[in-house]
Amino acid sequence: MSVNPSKALIALVALICMTVLLAVNSISTDQGLPIITMIVGYSVGNGMAALTGKSVDPIIKKKEPK
Repeated sequence: MSVNPSKALIALVALICMTVLLAVNSISTDQGLPIITMIVGYSVGNGMAALTGKSVDPIIKKKEPK
C-alpha cells in the first residue's frame, strides 16, 4: 500500500482553513461548501485508489521534459 503523508497533510490543512473561513464568516457557505466537498472527495478517491493497489499521482510533481 502506498502512503503519501504530504498529500494527506495538504488536504487536512486546506480543509481546516476552509472550515475556519466559514466559521468567521469570511466566505459564504455557497463558496465554501463546494470546496470542502471537493477536498473530501479528492481525499476519499485517492484513499480508495491506494487501497485497491492502483497508482496514485502526487499533487505536486516535476514537469516532464518535452
